[in-house]
Amino acid sequence: MSFPDFRMRRFGLTAAAAVAAVTMVTAAAAQSMVVRSTGPSAAKYPTGARLKPADKLTLVAGDRVVLMQSGKTRTLSGPGTFAATGTVQASQSLGGNVTRMLAKGPTMRSRGGFSRGPGDPIPAELRAPNLWLLDYREGGTFCVLDPALLMLWRPNMAGDTALEIESGGKKTTVAIVDGANFRKWPTDVLPVQYGADYRLSGGGLAQPVTVRFTAVENAPDTVEGSVDMLMAKGCTPQLNRLVETMSDAEAG
Repeated sequence: MSFPDFRMRRFGLTAAAAVAAVTMVTAAAAQSMVVRSTGPSAAKYPTGARLKPADKLTLVAGDRVVLMQSGKTRTLSGPGTFAATGTVQASQSLGGNVTRMLAKGPTMRSRGGFSRGPGDPIPAELRAPNLWLLDYREGGTFCVLDPALLMLWRPNMAGDTALEIESGGKKTTVAIVDGANFRKWPTDVLPVQYGADYRLSGGGLAQPVTVRFTAVENAPDTVEGSVDMLMAKGCTPQLNRLVETMSDAEAG
């Protein structure tokens, strides 16, 4: 075999590998992933399920499935039969909310809060503007990016309130003053320990909430990576927060 023939064959193999890689990436990009599923068919289309472009979803009344493809979401509501892929026009302004949601440095400004008058209820749909803020209304597993910067967040900015935190026989009270949404987690008294349960009560909660922390070493920069990470670690409240913000961008 001559050297030119060898080089040509090597070039052909390299080109074939490149084409195969592009084909695989294109196929992966064309897939949709279920990022939220509620209703009678939730078990049929569980969170994390990946769907091929040719797949169809048959939903009944009461079903609501949120699909993600290429960093955008589509919300499907039953009854009806729907294609797994479709075109989504996302709002650029609301897309900025998604960017803020993924930011790795939670803002200390009192943004995203709600000021209310006497007797006015707190809107249930109001959510923390960043993934790494601990909305203490939400129980379950919470992914922590940096324990030293962990911040508590509340939707209501009006009035002083006291949140009681208890874990492992230790207890402390955290005060959040009028006009503020944020308060640093009391690491001096109750350091963040992964796998331990923390019971939160007071602070406007109707009933106590239990939170358990898990570590995040390197937070993804993309929506897709963040969704995968939150699902893998079981951080459902943060996953729901991100999906809801993405769905708002879609609706806008």
